[in-house]
Amino acid sequence: MSRSEAPPLPEPLRVPVADSHTHLDMQDGTVEEGLARAAAVNVTTVVQVGCDVKGSRWAAETAAAHANVHAAVALHPNEAPRIVHGDQDGWSRQGAREGGGPAALHEALAEIDALAALPHVRGVGETGLDHFRTGPEGMAAQEESFRAHIEIAKRHGKALVIHDREAHADVLRILAEAGAPERTVFHCYSGDADMARVCAEAGYFMSFAGNMTFKNAQPLRDALAVAPLELVLVETDAPFLTPAPYRGRPNAPYLIPVTLRAMAAVKGLDEDTLAEAIADNTARAFDY
Repeated sequence: MSRSEAPPLPEPLRVPVADSHTHLDMQDGTVEEGLARAAAVNVTTVVQVGCDVKGSRWAAETAAAHANVHAAVALHPNEAPRIVHGDQDGWSRQGAREGGGPAALHEALAEIDALAALPHVRGVGETGLDHFRTGPEGMAAQEESFRAHIEIAKRHGKALVIHDREAHADVLRILAEAGAPERTVFHCYSGDADMARVCAEAGYFMSFAGNMTFKNAQPLRDALAVAPLELVLVETDAPFLTPAPYRGRPNAPYLIPVTLRAMAAVKGLDEDTLAEAIADNTARAFDY
């Protein structure tokens, strides 16, 4: 079996659900094809997430053109230091270019602010901190960008979508210091059960991706087990994090049922009950 071959369509869910975080612009095929495959398994709504100014514009345009697509716009945490320093390990798929300094970051954030005002943009993110891909020299730019996104989300009444990679304590600290928006989503939740209890106390949504199915992901399953049902979301983060048994092959929103069924087993729920809760939670989180 080729690792580049798309996995087969799973058995459809009986209850329609949303993919709370996907990157259609990084997936093969057209948007229409991707949405049709998702709809065939009852994944009827997706949140398309931007990671830089260009991607955020595309997310907003795609959401405007499709009623079942909602946009989130942001500078990815690894994009902020790239803008300031020309960091070659930054997020941008266009590759590194000369850093523009603080003024360039402020200009990019102003574009995100303008996009966040659009009615079909339902989230500000993915933003946050990434201590895995960005070294100490990039942390100041990441934190400045994160704090700016928090303010943008609050100003426009949009959900804040968090990217947290090996930065749990600092992300939680900044949210507490800055004051989290009314609706905050930890995308691709990566903490343990103790952190899940902290997030639950704060009312943060926790969105679980296909990596919760991986053999080495017991801490994620432990976190899901203690996460309150009313704060749980599901996502693909496609084309990344394809769930088992298809790990390493291309991911897409139509594979949400695979992850949701694994989540239902962890929660000790039937899939319809979990799907109904997730559908309601996603609509509340992104206010659609």
